[in-house]
Amino acid sequence: MTEKKLNELLSELNEVLEQTSEIDDETRVLVKDLDEDINRLLESGEEDIEGIVDRAQTIETRFALEYPVAERFLREIIDALAKVGI
Repeated sequence: MTEKKLNELLSELNEVLEQTSEIDDETRVLVKDLDEDINRLLESGEEDIEGIVDRAQTIETRFALEYPVAERFLREIIDALAKVGI
């Protein structure tokens, strides 16, 4: 269930970002890298979950004021990651 939820949240986050033109390239790269890290985690289970959560929290902080919808998805992703293995 958590894997499915993470994939759904990642898809929703990416949809929101596609509709938001004001997000800078650096932030888009950070989100893309986070997406790839989470997918690797789900496939192999051997990724650094704590590092992924730290990156997600960094992005969440960037989004807090400017992109509240995207920030909400990141918060849910962080919660789901915590259920995976922290």
